[in-house]
Amino acid sequence: MKELPPAILLMGPTASGKTAAALALSAEFDCEVVSVDSAMVYRGMDIGTAKPDAEEMGGIPHHLIDICDPVEEYSAARFRDDALTVMARVSGAGRVPLLAGGTLLYYRALERGLAELPTADPVLRQQLLQDAEASGWPALHQRLANLDPEAAARIDPNDRQRIQRALEVCLLSGSTRTALTQQQQSYQLPYRVIKLILAPDRATIHQRVEQRFDQMLQVGLVEEVRGLHRRSDLGPETPSMRAVGYRQIWSWLEGQYSFDEARFRAIVATRQLAKRQLTWLRREPDAIWFEAPGRGLIAAVQQFLDLTP
Repeated sequence: MKELPPAILLMGPTASGKTAAALALSAEFDCEVVSVDSAMVYRGMDIGTAKPDAEEMGGIPHHLIDICDPVEEYSAARFRDDALTVMARVSGAGRVPLLAGGTLLYYRALERGLAELPTADPVLRQQLLQDAEASGWPALHQRLANLDPEAAARIDPNDRQRIQRALEVCLLSGSTRTALTQQQQSYQLPYRVIKLILAPDRATIHQRVEQRFDQMLQVGLVEEVRGLHRRSDLGPETPSMRAVGYRQIWSWLEGQYSFDEARFRAIVATRQLAKRQLTWLRREPDAIWFEAPGRGLIAAVQQFLDLTP
């Protein structure tokens, strides 16, 4: 039986230091970095995503960064296809793919595969948007609860994007997202993986989140969002513009609240994101946890690679 090639999965909540750790590991073990970030895929969204620049990358190849325009939708299914293509190319060149980022749904799609769900229908999507304008998203959430109670229980009544998608699946397939997911065929990622989780304590994350956002403001986040705001093809409901930090600055530009309120809301939203990520990560099987990058992280990868044929 052919041995599986190695791959490194470096996970962690936002502001945990994954980018720096990925660079250190890549330099040590001849890796190429595959970004697992739903916002870094977008061109022109650099500051608010903490995207590493060419100097920070230090000549280490990075993939799945700046691959689409902010007006495009990028999905977990598309990520899975893109990541598998890149990983095969990296492994074929005798190097180790190192996947690093905080979009945990993408890791799940990569490791476990995806259910075959119907593609979005523009006509139905527009109808659902009109229904939401007329009766509100909580009403559509109740409609979803009637069709797919399990999905509705997992989705916040104000989470427009997920409500819309779950309803689309129900109405287009005649089934439910829950049922379709349960029918998913077993899938095995064709790599031998080590799963590393970088997770500082909560106080450290909270401090880093605030410091990092203030640094983003200092180096031009407002101007970055202002440039996106000027585009006629982008709006507050565009998936890319719902990224944390971007949506709060966008709302300030539209006069919904003060700049100080926008800053406060962005920091709180980022901390809440980190909390949700940690909750998700605690359910990850076979992961090795680290509070900070260092020799322990390097030693774990060294042992893993030494055991790889």
